[in-house]
Amino acid sequence: MPFDSREFRNALGQFPTGVAIITAQDGDDQLIGITMSSFNSVSMDPPLVLFSLDRRALSLEAMEKADHYAVNVLSQDQQDLSNKFARAMENKWEDVGFETRTTGAPLLNGAIAHFECKPYAQYDGGDHVIFVGEVVSYSSSDHSAPLVFCRGRYAEIA
Repeated sequence: MPFDSREFRNALGQFPTGVAIITAQDGDDQLIGITMSSFNSVSMDPPLVLFSLDRRALSLEAMEKADHYAVNVLSQDQQDLSNKFARAMENKWEDVGFETRTTGAPLLNGAIAHFECKPYAQYDGGDHVIFVGEVVSYSSSDHSAPLVFCRGRYAEIA
């Protein structure tokens, strides 16, 4: 049965997801940041998480070579930041507050959770590459609701 890609995408969009920005630094200390809704936990022992990245992404090669990266789970008031990092642009880091801790990966200010990871595995995922990371440090706050994406747009948890 042939798939209509738009209808398939719409069907997948029925599943609400959180929104995160994956951050890293490449070998030249250039900052990398990509908005992502394909993040989830994999294992508690060892502590593993995963995300997938489109093979057409300009930052794919840099992410494949990164020795650490961070998953920054966004709060509902960070929609503008999500939009900024969803686009391919040179100045996406302009006026973005962040800090570094254990791994040196950028941790975005205002995120409700941070997961600092070292690469664990990469897998072929068709038109995406699946990145599995081992969490080496994390932090979490429940002071704000998460940013949620559903049916092709941002949504709020009732």
